[in-house]
Amino acid sequence: MIDRILISTDGSDYSATALAYGIYLAKMLKAHIIGLYVVDIKIIRGPLFHTMPGLFDLSPYQEFTPLIESGLEQRGNSILEEFRKQCEKEGIRPDLRKVTGLIDETIIEIGKEVDWIIIAQRGEHFPLTRGGLLGSTSEAVVRKSGKPVLITPLRFREITRLGLAYDGSPVSDNALHYAIMLSRTTNLPLSIVSVVKDDNHAIEIQTRIDALLSSHKPGAVTTIRKGKDEEEILKHTTEAPVDLLVMGAYGRSRLRELILGSTTSYVIRNTTIPVLMIR
Repeated sequence: MIDRILISTDGSDYSATALAYGIYLAKMLKAHIIGLYVVDIKIIRGPLFHTMPGLFDLSPYQEFTPLIESGLEQRGNSILEEFRKQCEKEGIRPDLRKVTGLIDETIIEIGKEVDWIIIAQRGEHFPLTRGGLLGSTSEAVVRKSGKPVLITPLRFREITRLGLAYDGSPVSDNALHYAIMLSRTTNLPLSIVSVVKDDNHAIEIQTRIDALLSSHKPGAVTTIRKGKDEEEILKHTTEAPVDLLVMGAYGRSRLRELILGSTTSYVIRNTTIPVLMIR
């Protein structure tokens, strides 16, 4: 059962789409929404504000910090008020939270109370962090949270078909079971894609999928592709087509990820549909 959904918001266009998906899915799943705005402690206590007094002969840091905090608090109140209005337009009464802390750590902590976390693919500070290796909030939350995390893109569209990326790993087995549950709960068809190395691998994967799907009615459609995992997965979402993709998060070794990058990170950064990451 999916009863409580946490939606992180920062007032950006991407975060507005995260809310749109959250409302849409909460109505579909009959779930309760928690809206979270995090007052970013790094802005308040960052190196810039420690060095400014000395550089510009300003008043001591401690004197102007409350002004910064007050501005961020007011902005958070305004963003959460708009969040509330959007929910209530759709007949949903959200629980609103405003917390001061590190953004990813706060989302993960509050996320312990819920069944899903919804977070935008990019936030208001994306232009400042573009090109970072693995430093985005969305990736940090997916890596560290034990809960399913839905990453949402810039533009909203209705969900009429679910997809699953499957590679035969234990975490993708978890994702497959979760996708089956979601398909049954929503009555949406399920399309599975697996990227293989060769024909023998294709037979192995297909046999495994068939066994796992044996009790799933109606049956899911499976597509086997060859090529680079991340590229073929995203192609499948367009060609199938798929409106929401389920996949296992970081299913291979951390060493391989650090050397070669990861399918999960590539999909998070480049998807144009929401992706539900399962650990």
